[in-house]
Amino acid sequence: MRKAATAHELPGTGRVQTKAAGKPAAWLELATRLRPYLYLAPAMICFLLFFFYPIGSIIYLSFLDWSLINLEEMEWVGLQNYRDLLADQDFRQVLGNTAVFTVATVGIGLTLSFLLALWLNKKAKVYGIIQATVFSPHIISLVSVSMLWMWLMDPQFGLLNAALEAVGLPGYTWLADPKSSLLSLIIVSIWKGVGYNTLIFIAGLQSIPGDIYEAAALDQSPWWRTLVRITIPMLSPTIFFLLIINTISSFQVFDTIAIMTQGGPINSTNMLVYYIYEQGMDFYNGGLAASASVILLILVGILTALHFLFMSRRVHYR
Repeated sequence: MRKAATAHELPGTGRVQTKAAGKPAAWLELATRLRPYLYLAPAMICFLLFFFYPIGSIIYLSFLDWSLINLEEMEWVGLQNYRDLLADQDFRQVLGNTAVFTVATVGIGLTLSFLLALWLNKKAKVYGIIQATVFSPHIISLVSVSMLWMWLMDPQFGLLNAALEAVGLPGYTWLADPKSSLLSLIIVSIWKGVGYNTLIFIAGLQSIPGDIYEAAALDQSPWWRTLVRITIPMLSPTIFFLLIINTISSFQVFDTIAIMTQGGPINSTNMLVYYIYEQGMDFYNGGLAASASVILLILVGILTALHFLFMSRRVHYR
């Protein structure tokens, strides 16, 4: 005979709980607790397969001496790959190039974007057209951008040298000179990314309540004090976001180097991601490529953690 459903009052609540016949309460409670994890399981499996497994694999491979030509011959060498990298003058130069490129593109790029956003944060139609013009380099293929700047920077027929000579200044060799080649890549990177950063800054400026500026105007606050005391603090979440995104992007630069300089001349424009590609695909040295990848991961992780540690306290969320 089937058991009838029973009902009992929960103590202190006045509610009646009905227990289905033949279904143990413990089983129902376990199923209820496991249900969220079952919903999350597909995403977590993909996360483990495509995030943690590759990271673990590349860390393991960094301790091996192996070649991409013959994957069967792998020898455990421990930290020797890291010692070889740190003792390599070219790799130390790559780290220096990456550091200079990151500081210049992030610092100059965000400053220029912020100033452009302050200027373009107006409702007139002409400013909307200028915003679209400034943003247009961001949506152009990086290959097309690199080819365009290679023509502009051509020492003999480039438009940049023609413009300099027209005003009585000497031309530069740009990409052909180790002293100016890294600067050339910095200019291209800033020109490519300034539009995106500017629009994000404009969106942040437009989200600031107007009554705050009205109160500052009633107090006859000068523009510079309004900028320092109101605009920048209220814009701090946007600045924090762009700082992290641009820092990570600057460490991942590859296409521009591969098309414009191939790391030269004399290793002056070689940076971490291109160095990893070069060691793996050109020299077939999988151990050094994997070790450099781990170093890249560590550097990006440390910089991101430092941003959160020191700058998150200065971020004001409305």
